[in-house]
Amino acid sequence: MKRIGELDHSRAVALWLFLCAAMVFAMVVIGGATRLTGSGLSITEWKPIMGALPPLSHAEWGEAFDKYKAIPQYAEVNAGMSMAEFQYIFWWEWAHRLFGRLIGVVFAVPFVAFVAFRAIPRRLIGRCVILLAMGGLQGLIGWWMVSSGLAERVDVAPERLATHLGLAFLIFAGLIWTGLEAWAGSDYSRSPRGWSWGAGLLLAGVFVQCLLGGLVAGAKAGMIYTDWPMMNGAVFPPVAWAQGGLAFLHDQGLVQFNHRIGAYVLLLGGTFYAVHALRGRLGEGLGAAALVLAGALWLQAGLGVVTLMHAVPVTLGVLHQAVAALVLAAATVNLWLVRRSRPRMFVSGLR
Repeated sequence: MKRIGELDHSRAVALWLFLCAAMVFAMVVIGGATRLTGSGLSITEWKPIMGALPPLSHAEWGEAFDKYKAIPQYAEVNAGMSMAEFQYIFWWEWAHRLFGRLIGVVFAVPFVAFVAFRAIPRRLIGRCVILLAMGGLQGLIGWWMVSSGLAERVDVAPERLATHLGLAFLIFAGLIWTGLEAWAGSDYSRSPRGWSWGAGLLLAGVFVQCLLGGLVAGAKAGMIYTDWPMMNGAVFPPVAWAQGGLAFLHDQGLVQFNHRIGAYVLLLGGTFYAVHALRGRLGEGLGAAALVLAGALWLQAGLGVVTLMHAVPVTLGVLHQAVAALVLAAATVNLWLVRRSRPRMFVSGLR
């Protein structure tokens, strides 16, 4: 319950959270480029503090290159690469890690200041602490992911990549939701339960589809079965079931099939939801939000097909990952608006 005189909303806090969300979005894009350029294993150590400094001398570059030469990826994939080629992949991974550190600073320092000056609504402090902890955990999971490709593999484990990407998306959605809460305040009336459940299921479905996309990326499943709508002329691909349950994480054909099915389910659900939202009378902006979400789902599905049929070139692969984040953002805003049931507060506040 809000106390008399207690700060209920803050546009400054909201803008700060939206800035952090934009930075996480950029991080997702940089991470996609790092993965698609094969750069993720170029730095074989995890130094949270000192790792912010790149090699500064010829000797330091030689040492970093020698450490990379000791892992399987160099021997089996990049044997004979030049120093210039190594530096190219090194800079991608270094930029990825440095930007992650920058996000931590941009979130943590203003947060401490907002709390110190009592400029943040009390109900949002706990949420921000959780988001900060998730950001720290993301660094640990990032190293856990990288470490899986340093000994027995030439790339990272798909399930670890999906976990790393999934947590990034959770942080992204959490920042957007909390930013909306900071902007609009706590005064709202809940929408009909069915609509709230429907919007929530769509958001959950989008998140699960993002995880399936992470498995596709980790297993490099987009490099095979590049025809559509069939898979090498068949509806269902051959699967190495001898792997047991790991087939759902590592088998390229099954992973890609599951991602395709997830896309079809989301398209049907999102379209059905949008049609009924446009016919309903749940408040200003709800039909438009549902239409934006459905349009984003169709755009992402079409982009996915084009990306697949071109065997995932870097540009299309990065774009597909970026649009996935935008779809998740649209689903997050849609659920927030539905639960508010009075989006007029937020829309009028922007004028």
